Amino acid sequence: MIQAALVKKQRRFFYAFALLIAATVVVSLGSGYSSLSYDRLFATFIGQGTFKEDFVLYSIRMPRIAITLLAGMALALAGAILQSITRNDLADPGIIGINSGAGVAIAVFFLFMPVDPGLFVYLLPAVAFAGAFLTALLIYAFSYNKATGLQPIRLVLVGIGFSMALSGIMIVLISSAEREKVDFIANWLAGNIWGTDWPFVLAILPWLLVLIPFTLYKANRLNMLNLSEPVAVGLGVSIEKERLTLLMTAVALAAAAVSVTGGIAFIGLMAPHIAKSLVGPRHQLFLPLAILIGGWLLLLADTLGRNMLEPSGIPAGIMAALIGAPYFMYLLMKK
Repeated sequence: MIQAALVKKQRRFFYAFALLIAATVVVSLGSGYSSLSYDRLFATFIGQGTFKEDFVLYSIRMPRIAITLLAGMALALAGAILQSITRNDLADPGIIGINSGAGVAIAVFFLFMPVDPGLFVYLLPAVAFAGAFLTALLIYAFSYNKATGLQPIRLVLVGIGFSMALSGIMIVLISSAEREKVDFIANWLAGNIWGTDWPFVLAILPWLLVLIPFTLYKANRLNMLNLSEPVAVGLGVSIEKERLTLLMTAVALAAAAVSVTGGIAFIGLMAPHIAKSLVGPRHQLFLPLAILIGGWLLLLADTLGRNMLEPSGIPAGIMAALIGAPYFMYLLMKK
């Protein structure tokens, strides 16, 4: 039974971050290389803008903001799941190699597979999922011990090793590729938000509409998996089955996100920790907050990055790393 006072506290933070996202969206809509002043935002939004203003708002700014919010939410939820099923506060899709696995699959698909341009957008999340899932299974297998079960610290170390190895494979893949394709992969590796059209929103949205409710439904199972294995078994949890199911969920969320945003790390690390520090470790309480915080963090990183060095800006992945790397070091020393 969750205390009523704690539920009220969670709702206050939920509404606060929703307002923070709304404020950041307004700032993001009116800032950038293409001019669209704040005093023209409302007029353009209700259909009284010029052709240029309509194009900037509806074809450039709004789809990019939607993609950034959705991807940040997916990465935050994936990080929360990974931290729970591994009982390791340092787990994150970008840090432990899942994003790198998705990246290699996307690189192979982009460089060597002929595909209809109209289907390219919608196939990317599935291709990224295949690569990320294979990587996650290998990391899980190398981290598991029959006598002691899953070893959380070993999982992080194995994941970092896989991430480095897959980065090397990526370099080999692009070393002989065409210049245009190399530029795309390089932007992907830097975490440059490249899927900035409405079809990319439609490609990632179904994954989140299915997986976010599913994860919230599994919140109590995640609470149990956070306990020691004997206690979880005593409560009737099929540990390996639940772990594998939730691992696939985390991999699908991360793959859907990075397929359109590039290799972005640390969002999945920071958002769950911030949410837990505000409302505690119960998944029913902190998961909805973590989703909002993840969306806001990536939106903030992208908004800051694209306004720092015009016209190209700084990739959101680099901005997220500048914020997240010190936080990761702090957690590493603390744990």
